[in-house]
Amino acid sequence: MDLQTSLGATHEIDVPGGRIRYHERGEGPPIVFVHGLLANSALWRKVVPAIAGAGYRCISPDWPLGAHSIPMPDADLTPSGLASIIGSFLEALDLRDVTLVANDTGGALTQILLARKPSRVARVVFTPSDCYTNFFPPMFRGLTYLAKVPGSMGLLTSTLRVRGLHRLPFTFGWLTKRPVPPEVVDTFLGPSRQDAAIRKDLRRVLAAVHKRYTLAAAETFPELDLPVLLAWASEDKLFPVRWADRLASDLPNATVRLIDDSYTFVPEDQPELLAELILEFTREHASP
Repeated sequence: MDLQTSLGATHEIDVPGGRIRYHERGEGPPIVFVHGLLANSALWRKVVPAIAGAGYRCISPDWPLGAHSIPMPDADLTPSGLASIIGSFLEALDLRDVTLVANDTGGALTQILLARKPSRVARVVFTPSDCYTNFFPPMFRGLTYLAKVPGSMGLLTSTLRVRGLHRLPFTFGWLTKRPVPPEVVDTFLGPSRQDAAIRKDLRRVLAAVHKRYTLAAAETFPELDLPVLLAWASEDKLFPVRWADRLASDLPNATVRLIDDSYTFVPEDQPELLAELILEFTREHASP
């Protein structure tokens, strides 16, 4: 798997608390992708080529959510701290009129960013994401308790070496309808297996997750008039469509578009359709 071919050249940039590695491909209005827990920029490898080819600057960072390769021991990895890192990244690259495309945990972090410092963001695409009291979904809520146990991250990452577990609901089974290629799974799970510092980052992320962050962000939704596309999987088990409907009812300028034959990782299950929806949405809501 050649991520530079699909996602573009690799770069690094300093933000408060550490350094972010990211890929960049294309020229034009900026689109920044926000993955979730134990994923990284590889999640977008099948979406970026079409969008970059249509005249957009696609930026795919590896956020410090457990599948990153540069440890961030000095960073605030609470949900609010992670949202601030996203905002600082946009500032460090001096990105304006940004479209954020978020998935899974990344959707919750994007909501928190919008509640705190939305000035550089012009429009948002949420694929199935944590929100309201569903942060984490019940299937993964035990991870926050596990993270408080010393040595638990080593046990977790060792267990996830077993490929036979990857289609079970508590791993990738409810995230994708079809198996994720092994080489992609290895990019997601390899960093935490190989580096104790990454495991420490992961543990801090997991231990800090709480619904109070997304509930607080939701209180600001009525004030957000920027366009929002909810590109939601109609069959999602972790984030059922009722969550998209609730977001659409609370966000003043939101539209729900359902995607069939997909679970949470829409960029994995339905990349072509997601790319089409993103392009349609950004063109409809392009800045003058």
